Amino acid sequence: MSATLTPPAAAPPTPDQPGRDGPGRSIASIPRWAWALGVVVLWVGIWALTKGTDTLALAGREHTDVQTSLGRFRDDVLAGRADNPVIQLTYDLGAWFTSVVDWLQRMLSVPDFPRPVPQVGWLGVTAVATWVGLAVAGWRIAVLVAASFVSFGVFGYWSEAIDLLIVTFVAVGVSVLIGMPLAVLVGTGNRAVNAVTNTVLDIFQTMPTFVYLLPIVLFFGIGAAGAVVCTLVYALPPIIRIAGHGIRNVSTTTIEATDSAGQTWWQRLTKVQLPMARKTIVVGLNQTIMAALSMATIASYVDGPGLGQPVLDALVKNDVGGAFVPGALIVVMAVMLDRSTTAASEYSEMAARGGLDLRLRRIVLAAAAVPVLVALHLSRTYPWAAELDDPGWTPKVADAVDGFFEWFTDTFRDATQAFKDLVSAVLLNPLQSLLSESPWWLAGGAILALAFVVGGLRAVAPTVVCLGGLLYFGLWHDAMVTLNMTLVGTVLVMLLAVVLGVAMARSRAVDVVLRPTLDAGQTIPPFVYLIPVLALFGPTRFTAIVAGVVYAAPVAIKLVADGVRAVSPSTIEAGRSTGSTRWQEIVKVQLPMARASLVLAANQGLLYVLAMAVIGGLVGAGALGYDVVLGFARSEEWGKGAAAGISIVLLGIMVDRIARAAAHRSGAPAAR
Repeated sequence: MSATLTPPAAAPPTPDQPGRDGPGRSIASIPRWAWALGVVVLWVGIWALTKGTDTLALAGREHTDVQTSLGRFRDDVLAGRADNPVIQLTYDLGAWFTSVVDWLQRMLSVPDFPRPVPQVGWLGVTAVATWVGLAVAGWRIAVLVAASFVSFGVFGYWSEAIDLLIVTFVAVGVSVLIGMPLAVLVGTGNRAVNAVTNTVLDIFQTMPTFVYLLPIVLFFGIGAAGAVVCTLVYALPPIIRIAGHGIRNVSTTTIEATDSAGQTWWQRLTKVQLPMARKTIVVGLNQTIMAALSMATIASYVDGPGLGQPVLDALVKNDVGGAFVPGALIVVMAVMLDRSTTAASEYSEMAARGGLDLRLRRIVLAAAAVPVLVALHLSRTYPWAAELDDPGWTPKVADAVDGFFEWFTDTFRDATQAFKDLVSAVLLNPLQSLLSESPWWLAGGAILALAFVVGGLRAVAPTVVCLGGLLYFGLWHDAMVTLNMTLVGTVLVMLLAVVLGVAMARSRAVDVVLRPTLDAGQTIPPFVYLIPVLALFGPTRFTAIVAGVVYAAPVAIKLVADGVRAVSPSTIEAGRSTGSTRWQEIVKVQLPMARASLVLAANQGLLYVLAMAVIGGLVGAGALGYDVVLGFARSEEWGKGAAAGISIVLLGIMVDRIARAAAHRSGAPAAR
């Protein structure tokens, strides 16, 4: 016989002893959401009395002194280019990149005059790429590679597709040469080295991709050089961060055991740490390749070669059908590269563990090399094997896509317009009025107060610095409009994330259906998202928001799904035993227990939405995104465009640091 022991009941609080439920309620016990609500209510009250004053809005082409100074800096750089050793160095480096890309283009994608075709034609390139896929990842990847390369040709975009691959792999090659030594430094360095390196990487990864283009074009010029350098800068952080993480997390027991044999630092690195971190390093390489492909597409805006150029040309003309085929080929390329690098990692792991018959593998590769050599000979000898005739499929597909979108928009115009009007009326317009029509001191003070409430003291310093930077660069009003669109986009992302993430966590069938779709969505370069969204909503700020939501949703949904799934089954069973309904189980058990994952999902979703700010400027988003685009289009607006780019970076850093501080207070891991 057993007895259940119950603790004595707590004494009720007295008026002199503040308690949780007593009249002397402790200030420290008030939840953060209540403090945040109080800040917002006070903000709205003061806004109602002061709206429209001190908003710091600039009229049309008006410039501040700081923006004018930035424009003069650009003019001085261009005027003194011949005498400036730094500019000479960067232009010489850019010329080297241009020469490498040009040589590879003449080898693989464009005529090498007086030869009317490339040195290696489409058949030879496809055969070599297929053999490489077979060698590093098996026959399934070889088939995927062959089908992808053939699709580039039969849709009439062979040269553009190969150019995009050239820019991507030149940038990735340099990224690996620079990134791996830095990854070793991160993986083996002390805490101070890691702190400095991580801070720099955080800034690079927080910065929207389009913002890189303005300074890079200034120092490296347009064309292949600018495309390679901006792609390189964007693709560098993943290999450093992920490979460094893999090296740093090699088992200390293993390292100590090998150190006892008297090995040197170099032997430890090359014989223990790098081999044992190989799988993680390949993941970093995969992410670097995907980042490079994404940025190489955006770099078409600075005349970078590749498939991004026809996509951009079609978007400028609002030609959805014309943008669809090159956009779809970018997706094909992204899936091919993603699956190839992932499969290569698994294939090498299997080979290392003896899961492959290496003798048979060598025989197969040697036999497959024979038709590859034949294809190379044919591609250098016969025109049909050197240059693929365009069968004319692209216009037919473009017409079909235009017809489909015309039908879709006509059929669902009322529904899409109603959704657009609802979001605008409920979220977009009121929040924009509060942010952009508040006096700058009111909006800044409210944001700072919310940062303190949500993230504590660790969020205050970066918020102060970033708000001061927004004031200094003179685009406060535009920054508030951009922040509004970012916040609205994040709300929509989190609605999708919670609904679909919970569904994936609770249903294996839903997870099986949605997860591959989300994985594919994460491989699609952000530029491509604009194509269908532009067709549905036209060139408006709402288009930019929806494109950002589509871009950010996959990562947020997966984070929520994984967090909800990680809730202890015993906790869920305890709730069911009390008679909880399915709805109560979700809102009172699973979501509260997965709060850390929700905070992290909101952090990542917000940054992904902000990353689309400048791309959204191409389709009517206005605000900072438009300012950056205008800085590209008109030399006299370069200073304002540069200030807008810096302001976007400051916004990104501010919201990232606030979200990280909130995640830290909620027990979530820091987002990287």
